[in-house]
Amino acid sequence: MLRQIHKLPGLLAGLLVVVLATSGTILSVIPALDRSIVPPSSFNQMNVAELAGRIAENYPGAEQIKRSPSGKITVFYFNNDTPGADLIDPATGTKVTEYQPSGFTRWLKLFHRSLLFDNKGRAVAGFGALAMIILSISGLMMTAKRQGGWKNLFGHARGTGTQRWHVAIGRIAVFGFLFSSITAIYMSLVTFAYIPDGVGMGPTFPTDVNGGPTMNVGDMAVLKDVNIADFRSLSFPYAGDLTDVFTLNTAQGTGYIDQATGKMLSFEANSFMKKTYEFIFMLHTGQGLWWLGLILGAAASVIPIMSITGTLMWLRNRRAAPRIKKNILAKHANIVILVGSESSSTWGFAKTLHDGLTAEGLKVHTAPMNRMKPDYKAAKSMFILTATYGDGEAPASAKSFMKQLAAVKTTPSFHVAVLGFGDRQFPRFCQFAQDVSAALDAKQWKHMLPLDMIDRQSAQEFSRWGREIGAVLGFELELVHTPALRKTNKLALISRVDYGAEVQAPTTVFRFGVPKAARKGLFKSIFGRRLPKFDAGDLVGVLVPGSSVPRFYSLASSAKEGALEICVRKQAGGLCSGFLHDLAPGDEIEAFIQPNPDFRPASGRAPVILIGAGTGIGPLAGFIRSNKKCRPMHLYFGGRDPKSDFLYEPELRDWLKDKRLGTLNTAFSRVQNRSYVQNKIISDAEMFRDLIAQGAQILVCGGRSMAQGVLDAIETVLEPTDLDILTLKTQGRYVEDTY
Repeated sequence: MLRQIHKLPGLLAGLLVVVLATSGTILSVIPALDRSIVPPSSFNQMNVAELAGRIAENYPGAEQIKRSPSGKITVFYFNNDTPGADLIDPATGTKVTEYQPSGFTRWLKLFHRSLLFDNKGRAVAGFGALAMIILSISGLMMTAKRQGGWKNLFGHARGTGTQRWHVAIGRIAVFGFLFSSITAIYMSLVTFAYIPDGVGMGPTFPTDVNGGPTMNVGDMAVLKDVNIADFRSLSFPYAGDLTDVFTLNTAQGTGYIDQATGKMLSFEANSFMKKTYEFIFMLHTGQGLWWLGLILGAAASVIPIMSITGTLMWLRNRRAAPRIKKNILAKHANIVILVGSESSSTWGFAKTLHDGLTAEGLKVHTAPMNRMKPDYKAAKSMFILTATYGDGEAPASAKSFMKQLAAVKTTPSFHVAVLGFGDRQFPRFCQFAQDVSAALDAKQWKHMLPLDMIDRQSAQEFSRWGREIGAVLGFELELVHTPALRKTNKLALISRVDYGAEVQAPTTVFRFGVPKAARKGLFKSIFGRRLPKFDAGDLVGVLVPGSSVPRFYSLASSAKEGALEICVRKQAGGLCSGFLHDLAPGDEIEAFIQPNPDFRPASGRAPVILIGAGTGIGPLAGFIRSNKKCRPMHLYFGGRDPKSDFLYEPELRDWLKDKRLGTLNTAFSRVQNRSYVQNKIISDAEMFRDLIAQGAQILVCGGRSMAQGVLDAIETVLEPTDLDILTLKTQGRYVEDTY
């Protein structure tokens, strides 16, 4: 629901909001430009009598003096019946330059307020401000949910590059959006008389004036009591008319002054509503608070970026939602698939499952979890595939599922299997899937298989789950899920370093570069010799010839180093690992980069604890290699035997010497005094707690069983403290990359 509230105003009013924000950004600079030609602040101590006296001496035909919100003083006058206007230096009352109002500024203000369509345009602009308020509040709430609660609102932004830009920019600028939009709504309501502006009829024009000779305006006591900071305007009496008066406008109100005596004849104080309107007008425009105008303008300037990134995410989600063919009506289906999805990616897996079961001759019905029926008369099996939104909540297409499930009174005869999709970087990994499974247990629904969970949309894990489902159903079910692939690059093997043969665990560090053919010829030498952009910790998807399913490996290098490096263990029967291990220098592969921005050291100088086993050391080695500023880094590495699979040993020794690596702690499982990394962590408990107290971030890379052992060990280490793993994950200080 929250996503829909955020999406609809963005789609319907996106262009309008961008237009208003762009024009507002330009207008926000004007008060600062005006301020640049205003005299020093010491002149703010001057009173109006001094100012008016000096100007009257230099401009005998003065008609009116005005002070702009930025502090500019302008005199309007007649010289031999010819009107004129000059900007004035308050210190001398003399001309600085001729006053020439900007036609462009006037046009831009009119465009910003009404889009050049009078009141209809003002109504449309007001709708744009309302849309911005809805977008800001809903976006702020969505960000808080995604970050794991309001207290983590400004924590490390997760997701793809587009998502991170959208969140990182939006959560800073959102307060400027709200400030500008709320003040704009107020002024729109005043324009259409829904709220009074507080402007009265003015003070009663005096009928009893002295009628004597005009007093020197610089000697008037009432003007001496008005500080120039409170001054708005002073209109002079009509020349030769001794019954006319001075009209004074100040921040406090409007009054008429006898030109002969200098006494205030009548005065009307500004009402509360007028003061409120003027105050809000100042806040919205920055006129009078030039620095606030620049702040709000800076916030408005990022709205086009927010609009572009938001549109890109919407388009990506639209493309990700597949069209499911041969979708049987629920009442006729013997297989039911219910889908909980927030960004449409889970639907791709549901389609693969739907197509695979349909190919076996089954009648399959696939629908959102929100459309669960109270009874499926022909169903023999049900599959629930669901993602998790935010801090363990239901995704958009499953918001009402729990309520619908609670309303089901009878226990169905069919069996159900729940599959969760999530990212282990988030504290509540697949929490909604776990909640669904627990709710089914509470209602005594029969499970086909225990709850299973897929990390980061792994096609390999999904395929494994499909084989288990097929075994239960009585046939081979090979689910080959092929997500939309990025454009691939050809890479050539530069070198390889082999380990692990003695312990029957062949492991190789591969380094790839741009093929020689891509470096030949002028055009190719300019445009084809560079590697794609990547950093250590990102993933490379490798495509085996004849296969459309990529295998992902964590990168141990950045593109700046001129080579793409991965660490791969040869798996028994492993299609991709076998292919890579058969490569010789010069052989080529097809690959693409998948950013993994959440798995890397956070910025700053806080210590970093790196924990990995086997090939999990790959990205960790990349982090150490790039640690040229010698930030405190501590590595825990686990292997089988130091004589055969101590990966990166020479490099690690060198990095210890040049201080890129602070400490190296190793654990080997096939030696006499065997140990595992979790044992080393327990033995170093005191040092661990000290590093965490210093704000250390923990990065773990390797197999799931190792990662679970490490997690349990650190939980034990943290027991004497007020911290736990969940808190560290929420703060972005405990990050895993597991396989």
